[in-house]
Amino acid sequence: MPTVYQTFQESAEKFPNNPFLHIPSVATKAYQDTGVDLTYRGASQLIEPLRLAYSAAGYGVGHRVALLLENRVDFFLHWLALNGLGVSVAPINGEMPIEEMAYLLDHSESCLAVSIAEKTGVLAAAASHAGISIPIINVYDTDEIPEASSDASNVIPGEQAECALLYTSGSTGKPKGCVLSNEYFLNCGRWYTSLDGLCEQKMGQERLLTPLPMVHMNAMACSSVAMIMSGGCIIQLDRFHPRSWWDTVAETKATIVHYLGVMPAILLNFPESQTERAHQVKFGFGAGVNPRHHQIFETRFGFPLIEAWAMTESGNGGVLIANHEPRHIGTSCIGKPSAAVEVKLVDEKGNEVAAGEPGELLVRAAGDNPWKGFFTEYLKNPEATAEAREGGWLHTGDVIRAGEDGQFHFVDRRKNVIRRSGENISALEVEAILSEHPAIDQVAVAPVPDEIRGDEVMACIVLKPQTENSEATAHAIFKHSYDNLVYFKTPGHIAFVDQLPLTSNQKPKRADLKVLCRELVEQGNCYDLCHLKKRQRS
Repeated sequence: MPTVYQTFQESAEKFPNNPFLHIPSVATKAYQDTGVDLTYRGASQLIEPLRLAYSAAGYGVGHRVALLLENRVDFFLHWLALNGLGVSVAPINGEMPIEEMAYLLDHSESCLAVSIAEKTGVLAAAASHAGISIPIINVYDTDEIPEASSDASNVIPGEQAECALLYTSGSTGKPKGCVLSNEYFLNCGRWYTSLDGLCEQKMGQERLLTPLPMVHMNAMACSSVAMIMSGGCIIQLDRFHPRSWWDTVAETKATIVHYLGVMPAILLNFPESQTERAHQVKFGFGAGVNPRHHQIFETRFGFPLIEAWAMTESGNGGVLIANHEPRHIGTSCIGKPSAAVEVKLVDEKGNEVAAGEPGELLVRAAGDNPWKGFFTEYLKNPEATAEAREGGWLHTGDVIRAGEDGQFHFVDRRKNVIRRSGENISALEVEAILSEHPAIDQVAVAPVPDEIRGDEVMACIVLKPQTENSEATAHAIFKHSYDNLVYFKTPGHIAFVDQLPLTSNQKPKRADLKVLCRELVEQGNCYDLCHLKKRQRS
């Protein structure tokens, strides 16, 4: 199975009448009145004319096409059609600001952009901003595909050919373009479909529901390729719809759901309903659930949330997953490495940490090829590629702790760790506790300089509507944190802001956040509560 396209075609021959893609009407309201249902045969009959049209226009190996097609059926059709010719795709998030779109169009060196009708003007403005000329076509005008601007290579596409260029979130700088091969995608599918324990699946029978965006590896490489490889059905939402979530899960007969950490917290805030247990879900797959919500969620909704660790650079070549008991629910457990993965935890000097101590996770594939299933490189950035792969290990930047039984527990991103008076504090942990306060809509935590302690913890908070921006509110939030965390982790500074610096993927821009926090403290535009932080005594 050398390419994703050929894998799809094999499944179309084996499971022609199996449902391939279902997009519920709740996810298509923006562009049509009904949902989408395609069998493998039906999808193949739509993909082939597209593949031939691109081929006739000269597209092939060595070309890259930008896709701004959201989570619509067109994304799947154009991706597979282009992959069948050896053309790589560069998915673009339509919610990006023009400056970031401009960067991606320019940096990716895409020779064509295919867009939903509503975004063609935005893409044109982004190209103009970047000072580049690139043909942009409406996805429904594929009978007018412009000729490729350069000749395609005569090489036959295989597993090592580039399948996609996915960009990191850019939370600490410019996004890096991860070059991902067909092998990367197929390895994701093989890994997922071979899972056992709590994640065992049946060939041709699974229905996987995901609200995650196709610009990310989870939806594009993991859930999509796993279902393609096993003849399962992809149930693709445009986004997370919390109010209708359980209705959709039940109506679509989903057997697997994918989630982000914030989703369980939101669902737990809704009152109980008749549909929340009227489902066929065997497990949820994701990362970042608040440890305090994990058991509550499983007890209430009746299926396990399987926490896993991976990143775009590692793919599923270096994945960890807690799909076997004991899962140590409530501890951010991400499981043990399989025999196919080698790991070690190191300190800031690269030395392995003592047992039980947190350290940066280094990971590689076991065997002769340590990079099997990993990203190929950062596009046009050999220095960053070499740094990420220094010493023959992928340096993840994630801080992990190993338990006594060998299970790994996620702590935080190394760059998010705040060092106060010798104590390492996870910004993620503090954010999780603060987010439970009813006054808080959004929160991000960062360090600010402290002459005595090195760093002090600061929280930037967007309050919910009708919540008073006052010292009393700050004190209430402080007390909530103080009551639920060891004292030194509680924010000593709290600032209420209109908005947080976020990436297009709605993650905090950590570098910008640190600058903002420092400025707010220097200007006195925050509540200084450091004097209230005292060691709690029993």
